[in-house]
Amino acid sequence: MTYVTLPDTLPDVRGRLRRDAILADVTWFRVGGPAGALFTPADEGDLATFLAALDPAIPVMVIGLGSNLLVRDGGIPGVVIRLAKGFSDIAIEDGHRLRTGTANPDMKVARAAADAGISGLAFYRGIPGGLGGALRMNAGAHGTETKDVLVSARGVDRQGKVHEFTNAELNYAYRHCGAAEDIIFTEALFEGVPGDPDTIRQEMQEVADYRETHQPTKERTGGSTFKNPPGHSSWKLVDEAGCRGLRVGGAVMSEKHCNFMINENDCTAEDLETLGEIVRARVKATSGITLEWEIKRLGVPLEGRPTGEALALESQS
Repeated sequence: MTYVTLPDTLPDVRGRLRRDAILADVTWFRVGGPAGALFTPADEGDLATFLAALDPAIPVMVIGLGSNLLVRDGGIPGVVIRLAKGFSDIAIEDGHRLRTGTANPDMKVARAAADAGISGLAFYRGIPGGLGGALRMNAGAHGTETKDVLVSARGVDRQGKVHEFTNAELNYAYRHCGAAEDIIFTEALFEGVPGDPDTIRQEMQEVADYRETHQPTKERTGGSTFKNPPGHSSWKLVDEAGCRGLRVGGAVMSEKHCNFMINENDCTAEDLETLGEIVRARVKATSGITLEWEIKRLGVPLEGRPTGEALALESQS
């Protein structure tokens, strides 16, 4: 991997900047190589200043809490940005609205809404990860998606410019956001409806109980591996292809919910990606359907190693 040498003259950067930071430490799978640099900005202004001053040739990627993420073993060349404390404020506003920074876990947003008597956001209790990722992928559960409750969002582009987006401007679709790829979301405004806090908390508990019963919540996993194709459930397609419990190295498709990959025995990122690609190939062979990854795969492999579908082909040779 080629590491990035950052300029020494970045102005007024108040956050934390670490070179060669191991990203396995901040992802739920606990795999992945280093970032050329890992930057945790102090706040939105710090983020904007940093991006405006950074050489445009230096690639930038943003990660949240690392739940829906697979970082390859060679790491991520360039700068990785991870939002933290400076993006964690939550405020209740008139009209049953909640404004929140995007570093907050989805669960925390659901809890704050419940405490304020705002109904409609309880589904976030069942979504692992942070709010920034929820905005980027239109995360949803139990029949509700982010687009259904979002009023507007703020974000910073690669040039350090701050943008405001209405819900409509984000062009949401299933697990898709139409905002430019370089936008780093920093804040969101949600609107619910009046509700009884105890009733909402009970709804959240039911969501949590369902997740505990049906998903491998105590394992090193990244959430749902594949998107649901139109008219189908990915887990059923995976099961019908005989992939429940399928293993590659220390990686395995969960016996409990076979649309979840698990790092069961100190596997590598390549083990996980290979497993996913083998599953995709088998589902294609048995059903004719090509599954799309829901987990975001970032970075580069170890030198000389393939990625993507080539991994499944290699496993057959």
